[in-house]
Amino acid sequence: MSQRARERDEQRGPTGGEPERTCVVTRAKGSPDQLIRFALGPEDAIYPDLAGRLPGRGVWVSCSRQRVAEAAKSGAFARSLKRKVRVPDDLAGLVDGLLARRSMEALSLANKAGLVVPGFTKVEILIAQGEAFALVHAREAADDGAGKLDRRLKAVRVEMGRDPDVQIVRDLTADELSLAMGRPHVVHAALRAGGAAQNFLKEAGRLRTYRASGGSATATPSKLRSDTERA
Repeated sequence: MSQRARERDEQRGPTGGEPERTCVVTRAKGSPDQLIRFALGPEDAIYPDLAGRLPGRGVWVSCSRQRVAEAAKSGAFARSLKRKVRVPDDLAGLVDGLLARRSMEALSLANKAGLVVPGFTKVEILIAQGEAFALVHAREAADDGAGKLDRRLKAVRVEMGRDPDVQIVRDLTADELSLAMGRPHVVHAALRAGGAAQNFLKEAGRLRTYRASGGSATATPSKLRSDTERA
């Protein structure tokens, strides 16, 4: 079978529906959203291709910091591509940073679309109005403040006859949230329903999955409180 034919077969799921890829480390199969694509770039260097758009044959690894580190260390990229390649130092850390940046960019777009409301008090108001469908807290946010908002949102959804299982995002630092939204000291935010907000939740979920299996370089939370929460 030719290489092109093999790649076409990999792109079809078991029933010819959703595409499937195979992790070069574990040989487990999954959809493109469940794995990370790497491509061969200039000077035979391996590049993370999170958007899946770079040309050439791709090498797929499970969305896991641990698995990416294993692929870099074991020579899996060279074996898959059948040639010598250059793997960047700390490839797993590089992918972590790129996933975080994609989450920040998605949050910025959701904010520009008017779907993000920052600030403890404003979040409380949006929850009371029944317009919040997900919450965002900085990684270092104090557990008591974040927990209060989480419980209130779930209670309001129950009162309104909605699913109380809400999405809570705690994958970015306060500095990252602030940079994404173009304003200082963002510790808590709420999301209104909308396509851009859903895209942010998808990107944040991918980052969470990646970090869950191997840790991250992010500093330990310091229980940060927002000004409105302290008040």
